[in-house]
Amino acid sequence: MNIQDKTINTLRMLSVDMVQQANSGHPGAPMGMAPMAYALWLNTMKHDPGRPDWPNRDRFILSNGHASALLYSLLHLGGYQDMTMEQLKNFRQWQSITPGHPEHGLAAGVDTTTGPLGQGFANAVGFAIAETMLAARFNRPGFPLVDHHTYVFAGDGCLMEGVASEAASLAGTLRLNKLTVLYDANQVCIEGHTDLTFQEDVGGRFRAYGWQVIQVADGDDHRQVRLALEQAKGADRPTLIICPTTIGFGSVSKAGHHSVHSGALGADEISRSKVALGMPDKPFHVEQAVYDHARECLAWGKKAREDWDALLAAYQAAHPELAAEWARWHSTLDARDLLGEGGLLRQVSGLEAPRFSSGQAINALARLVPNLVGGSADLAPSNLSYIEGGGDYSAENRLGRNLRFGVREHAMAAICNGIALHGGLRVFCATFFVFVDYMKPAVRLSAIMGLPVIFVLTHDSIGVGEDGTTHQPVEQLTALRAMPGLRVIRPCDAGETALAWAQALTSQGPTCLVLAKQDVPQFERTADSFYQGAYVLLPASKREPDLIMMGTGSEVGLLAQAQQQLKEKGIDASVVSMPDMGAFLELPEAERNKVLPPAVTRRLAVEAGATLPWYRLVGPHGRVLGIDRFGASAPIQALYEQYGLTVPAVVALAEELCGG
Repeated sequence: MNIQDKTINTLRMLSVDMVQQANSGHPGAPMGMAPMAYALWLNTMKHDPGRPDWPNRDRFILSNGHASALLYSLLHLGGYQDMTMEQLKNFRQWQSITPGHPEHGLAAGVDTTTGPLGQGFANAVGFAIAETMLAARFNRPGFPLVDHHTYVFAGDGCLMEGVASEAASLAGTLRLNKLTVLYDANQVCIEGHTDLTFQEDVGGRFRAYGWQVIQVADGDDHRQVRLALEQAKGADRPTLIICPTTIGFGSVSKAGHHSVHSGALGADEISRSKVALGMPDKPFHVEQAVYDHARECLAWGKKAREDWDALLAAYQAAHPELAAEWARWHSTLDARDLLGEGGLLRQVSGLEAPRFSSGQAINALARLVPNLVGGSADLAPSNLSYIEGGGDYSAENRLGRNLRFGVREHAMAAICNGIALHGGLRVFCATFFVFVDYMKPAVRLSAIMGLPVIFVLTHDSIGVGEDGTTHQPVEQLTALRAMPGLRVIRPCDAGETALAWAQALTSQGPTCLVLAKQDVPQFERTADSFYQGAYVLLPASKREPDLIMMGTGSEVGLLAQAQQQLKEKGIDASVVSMPDMGAFLELPEAERNKVLPPAVTRRLAVEAGATLPWYRLVGPHGRVLGIDRFGASAPIQALYEQYGLTVPAVVALAEELCGG
């Protein structure tokens, strides 16, 4: 057996042994895709195990993340330092770096978290967009500082998912020629043959999207796959390489059958399969010759990285200002720099809609943060999310800062995850708040990975008005607040909106900015109080108020008016603005008690959304005024009156609480 086949079979059997050891996992795809992995990861991709975070490395996304054992086997053979044999043996175990699906941040060499099918595919479009943006900004003649490819493994399931279709359509439109997807066309899904549900002409679909499509005759032949990969490098558009493979290749009794998709093969089947492949019947066996061959294959990646280091040094000498900007684009931001003179904070008098305040903030930030990019799902005029003078990103203009996603909310969010993961850019995306439901799987992955993506969500309540029930979010705030790792901010005015943007742009994780469509009054506060998540915006006259009223967003204005009317009735109430409930609940109890003194048990919360999250804050003696049914189509003022979100309704509830 030659060393190439021996290495491929080692990848297969390491993956099988990992699943057997854990008695859990997916052996079929790694066994079938091993030749593709050998062709791409060991013979085509540019990466250096000694510097896994090298900015100009090629990116690799295992979109069919259930094949994670294959990725871990590659990392081990390639010499990625933390991927030891012990970690392979701890596959799917507590506190290992080899979880059931790849998780970014656990092991070097895992470029994104995958598992929900199609997400990795869409992330890859974001990686490819980022590469073109940075190349257009920083490359100069003789200095190709940014010049790398993005590669994806995707299975039948990935290409069935709608998010992949959305992303592929946009990638074709944008002619992302350094994006290559290898399609593991094994024609098997969990329930059986793909003919049950997936009989389309995949190649025809991708040609219609504007992709180059290369049909490999035999995906089990690594030589054919390598030739296709070389052909893809010369394309002027993204490339789909269709690789017909056999799921479970090498399994004596299960190859080609859907039963090999998941579950351990069993000791007897593994022994027979290893013998059939000419492999020693030993668990986790790797010959030294295989290690040596894998390291030899990757030696050119180390050389490419060393050459790039030298190129960067020469670039710094030839283009010092650009080199300094490159360093700034890859560094963290300080909120103080965004809020200082000429920054985000501005004087606003009268009424102003938070979505308008957000639009002003975006354009102020665009001047302060030149690597801020973003766009909307065909709603920029309503979201007010357009960077004026920033130009539109396109196949013809890679310097454009405005991303036109079209009506593709799910792919939009997943693509922004990819842009954030790539590095060098700060990214936001925008849509109507109710459509966050289309985005939620990608938002969840952003939270899992701790990505600093900013989700701008306008038209945040029944304040949408005449568009009616389908466009009026009710339960969405509660759903997002329940997501770990996601900051959800609903500002009440221009000042809170500016502070929210500064916080979001300097955060280490994702932020949802939930913004009202309608005009609201303006208030004064300090930045420090805002960053607590909640604070006393309008204090009572005496130290211990008769009543605490709390709310978010547009309803804070109602509470301010109600406070004045209650004062005339002899009720001394304070008004608490709570733009970030999650941050407030994370405060130590003593800090929370300064805002919500335990002795004050009369509490009223008001928010134009589901009431559920507020009961833990108002306590057993408090009340919540909100919306626990869907909206309706009518003018805004009529809706607020019908749903009881009015000053008289707030005053009446307050009087009832105070025994009036």
